[in-house]
Amino acid sequence: MEQLFALFTIFLALPFSGRCSDVFSRSHFPKGFVFGAGTSAYQWEGAAAEDGRKPSVRDTFCHSRNTGNGDIACDGYHKYKEDVQLMVDTGLDAFRFSISWSRLIPNGRGPVNKQGLQFYKNLIKELISHGIEPHVTLYHYDHPQYLEDEYGGWVNKRMIKDFTAYVDVCFREFGNNVKFWTTINEANVFTLGGYNDGNTAPGRCSFPGQNCLTGNSSTETYLAGHNLLLAHASVSRLYKQKYKNKQGGSVGFGLYLMEFKPSTSSEDDTIATQRAKDFYFGWFLEPLTFGDYPDTMRRTVGSRLPVFSEEESEQVKGSSDFLGINHYFAASVTSSKSNSGDPDFYSDMGGYVTYIGNTSVPEYPVAPWTMEAVLKYIKQTYGNPSVYILENGTPIKQQKDTPRVEYLHANIGAMLKSIRNGSDTRGYFVWSFMDLYELRGGYHDGYGLYSVNFSDPHRKRTPRLSAHWYSDFLRGKTTFRGSRGIKELSSSS
Repeated sequence: MEQLFALFTIFLALPFSGRCSDVFSRSHFPKGFVFGAGTSAYQWEGAAAEDGRKPSVRDTFCHSRNTGNGDIACDGYHKYKEDVQLMVDTGLDAFRFSISWSRLIPNGRGPVNKQGLQFYKNLIKELISHGIEPHVTLYHYDHPQYLEDEYGGWVNKRMIKDFTAYVDVCFREFGNNVKFWTTINEANVFTLGGYNDGNTAPGRCSFPGQNCLTGNSSTETYLAGHNLLLAHASVSRLYKQKYKNKQGGSVGFGLYLMEFKPSTSSEDDTIATQRAKDFYFGWFLEPLTFGDYPDTMRRTVGSRLPVFSEEESEQVKGSSDFLGINHYFAASVTSSKSNSGDPDFYSDMGGYVTYIGNTSVPEYPVAPWTMEAVLKYIKQTYGNPSVYILENGTPIKQQKDTPRVEYLHANIGAMLKSIRNGSDTRGYFVWSFMDLYELRGGYHDGYGLYSVNFSDPHRKRTPRLSAHWYSDFLRGKTTFRGSRGIKELSSSS
């Protein structure tokens, strides 16, 4: 999972008790609906210095902060065939993974690394030959360090050209077998962590005490986000002009979205909640849907917010064939006044965002209403785009992960209810297929349907209770109601 608890002010809040108790099965979903699970390159592959791969900004950041690293991770680079067989055993329709730009084109542009190219061809071939649809993320927090050193990465418009050239290679080499492309993974959270807070790669900010060597939180957050949108539009245009007629695929854009609730019934908190939605949702979705940033952002951020030219606005508008949503939990919003220091995203937004859940336990609340609320808001506000839930899950290390089963069951049920209410949601991916090297929690957090023994040189994978449950659900066997059915599954697994 790639969300950032550090982005939010975390306080203990009232736990949820609501559960989705409707009896349902896979057969209740529309024909063609896709169920899968996901990973990402840096978190799964390992082999960080093998076969021509060079460092990405994630390598540099993790090694500089001494927070663990993905040098070996799950060793998916060497164990991909074994992992694909586990996907077959689980019954996945699709597997979501990302391509490491610094493995495919180590310096960010220029020669293609033949060994890196062959690895992804082999992985995709293995998936296809076993009837598993590849869903590919083109950028998951990990551009080549070379480009960061040369011109600052996403804060420089040169990145758009280099990103487009890299993606052109991906479309050309893999596009005959890949029909679903997500350009950017959770663009809003990546931008905030990397350029406002400085607590994720590439670690740029201007906050004292954050160990950022460079950056400007007042401006670079918006500049990086702007260039992400322009790069996405460039790639989308490339695909439509050069590849779509032959390959027949689609190109989407990924965001991290949570439901926001006012922390009190006051008018200030209600207004702040809508402002939070404009900043978290609208920051990217309004340009993608309507061609420009929300009025709230333009008024508040002023000249620090980049401006789209008329041509850029037309290119960005309508450039996403689908919206990829990473969703985990809800948050409350409390209105706040701007601070007296240099402005940043949070002071511009004018609200404190607080995780709604019990912070004394690792897992997230079973709160299906949050999934319903996000999908309803997207449907009503942004023209009901095609949606794929690209990440949904909860951290639990135990093998008998009953709370994860309850969480997944409730959210899948909420998604089905949303579909019945008109949401154009077309797929769902559990985060994650197996335990990974996580963005904030390293190897401490376990989101996987399969646990991984990171102390074992062979990185042994073991199915959790949730893997058995998901497999049964995908095969149409699971029609239980509440915890009783989970206990029955536990006793038989």
